[in-house]
Amino acid sequence: MSPAWGVHTGLQNTTVTELTDLWHHIEDLGFDWISIWDHFYAADLTGPHCLEAVAAHTALALSTTRVRCGALVYCAGYRHPAVLANAMATIDQLSGGRVEFGIGAGWAQPEYEAYGIPFPPAGRRLDLLEEAVQCVRGLLRDEVTDFDGRHFTLREARCEPKPVQSELPIWVGGGGERRTLRIVARWADGWNVPFVEPATFARKRGVLAEHCDAAGRSVDDLRCAVNVGVARDDEALHLQFGAMADYVRPGVVMGSQAEMVDRIGEYVAAGADQVNIAMRAPWDVASLDHLAGAIDELGA
Repeated sequence: MSPAWGVHTGLQNTTVTELTDLWHHIEDLGFDWISIWDHFYAADLTGPHCLEAVAAHTALALSTTRVRCGALVYCAGYRHPAVLANAMATIDQLSGGRVEFGIGAGWAQPEYEAYGIPFPPAGRRLDLLEEAVQCVRGLLRDEVTDFDGRHFTLREARCEPKPVQSELPIWVGGGGERRTLRIVARWADGWNVPFVEPATFARKRGVLAEHCDAAGRSVDDLRCAVNVGVARDDEALHLQFGAMADYVRPGVVMGSQAEMVDRIGEYVAAGADQVNIAMRAPWDVASLDHLAGAIDELGA
């Protein structure tokens, strides 16, 4: 099966008009997927200029006609899972059945602290994630959901109307090999990890396969996706990613068009079912245009 190609659009330091123009352009280029993130501040934590995720996800669904409309990923600590499930069902109705839901444990501590949201240790955040994904899954797919957890309780809970899709795809994001990938194996339809090099992606996919075996599933039944940045040179890398440039560098494809395409091909060879170009304003549309014309060589 040929890989899917997407663009992950950050919501920081941009406007609704700029975003919708970019989404239209991405769809016109033939990409399969567009996604948004869930932050209150810029992802490099340099400022608070960032559009809200559920509203942006809705705008994405209404601004496009063909692409899958994803979220990579909603933070489990920011909203009750019933709020997220009802939002996803409605957005799927608005999109005509094109929504995909992603959720993760959360990491941006300054955002939590700025808004007075508790930021527990990683283990407890992962506990909350595992409960949240089960709640969302039940609400989106079952007529009635009961759930008894440490963090969430559902009593004969319903989510109506249901999504257009009978099984709206549920993604879990993150690269933690002991807990996060085990949660993926048990509860998710897709796994996404950002800004890792191809060898690291391949290793983590192998760990995920082991967790899937333990859960009685096959890793081939999940979609495994990676988000990669695109930058022509170091200056472009720092312009787009700011204080996070060195952190994301292992997962940024750089150089000539041919070098970028070769590097993306390494992710496909490592087992990526989907490759998302992760973009942040100021948008490097020229590099995106070049890649869109070249990835046909990789079987898109």
